[in-house]
Amino acid sequence: MLKHRIIPILLLKHGRCVKGKQFGDYRDTGNPVTAAKVYDAQRVDELVFLDILASREERDTLLPIVTQTAEGCFMPLTVGGGVKDVEDIRTLLKAGADKVCINTAAAEQPNFITQAAEYFGSANIVVSVDYKLRSDGTREVYTHGGSRPAGLEAFAWGREVEERGAGEIILTSIDREGTMTGYDLEFIKTVVEAAHVPVIAHGGAGTLTHLKEGITEAHAAGVAAASIFHFTDQSPIKARLYLKNEGVNVRV
Repeated sequence: MLKHRIIPILLLKHGRCVKGKQFGDYRDTGNPVTAAKVYDAQRVDELVFLDILASREERDTLLPIVTQTAEGCFMPLTVGGGVKDVEDIRTLLKAGADKVCINTAAAEQPNFITQAAEYFGSANIVVSVDYKLRSDGTREVYTHGGSRPAGLEAFAWGREVEERGAGEIILTSIDREGTMTGYDLEFIKTVVEAAHVPVIAHGGAGTLTHLKEGITEAHAAGVAAASIFHFTDQSPIKARLYLKNEGVNVRV
């Protein structure tokens, strides 16, 4: 049985780590390479780097940071931000990324997912589905760092990205991101039950109980988080031990 993953997410802005709320109001949280080394020392299951302005500013992800992190760390590394074509993916994988996360380009050119999966294998391709709750109770996909509605319904889009070859989905609730009020459990569970690839819960974790709920109630393959590790006394080590003691199948 596969073990559930605990995945810190580091958001990059102009070469620094930042953390905000609902994809805005960002504040500096330190040097990304230093932060990555701390997580590596804590033996996290995986680390995700997301360059939050790359798509908005129509530029590439910050490669030197990816290279330095890959050279100094041993944990699996997923990188996203500004990925727009196959060559961008190739460059990030050569720089040391284990997986590449795409969002804006996937929504604008869905066939890009298929092309990327055919070139590099589905296991290397992650699609981030960032969404907001609509007034009618449905959820709409957003791109360009959460700044533009894509006109896509999040559940249907999640199904499509899997059909097109994505090997993993990161579900991010923009409404909950940075609020530390808990994951969007009902929606995550709905997507997980329909999916045949791993689904990672993201957006809202503020306590160790929230991490547990993401796995035991929403049945996510992994739980991604940032604020809980930046702004509380919790760490991936404490999270792992807590989940283990609660009977959750995690790596210790």
